[in-house]
Amino acid sequence: MALTSFQDLLDASRRQPEPQRLLFVFARVELPEAATDAQRERAARGEGGNLSPSLCVDKAPEEVASFAALVEESATTGLPWDIVCVASLSGRAGVPPGTDEAAQPLRFMVNAINNGRVAEFAAFDREGHVLQFC
Repeated sequence: MALTSFQDLLDASRRQPEPQRLLFVFARVELPEAATDAQRERAARGEGGNLSPSLCVDKAPEEVASFAALVEESATTGLPWDIVCVASLSGRAGVPPGTDEAAQPLRFMVNAINNGRVAEFAAFDREGHVLQFC
């Protein structure tokens, strides 16, 4: 299924046969200290840069009313971010996964993002636009 909006992701998570837990990693786009002019120009166009995770959270789909609500809640942390990567964790036998079960998958997400493997996740910019990585 191709996502066209954050709402598509929420709707899909709610339709799964097993209850889901959504995993969010909020990241900043950063340039290396010795960035070239070309790298700076690409970053100014919203291309390139390195992602640096700054905040992780897990939530049941019903705890996320909308992308706007997620952005508003993230603002209370005071941590800046540019992109949010999202994955989901399935429950078993009708039992939703808890926060304790989400800790290790969130660490795996952070490691994947640090290693440049962002295409494995759904990703959205601060305005809620779907991002695709090559």
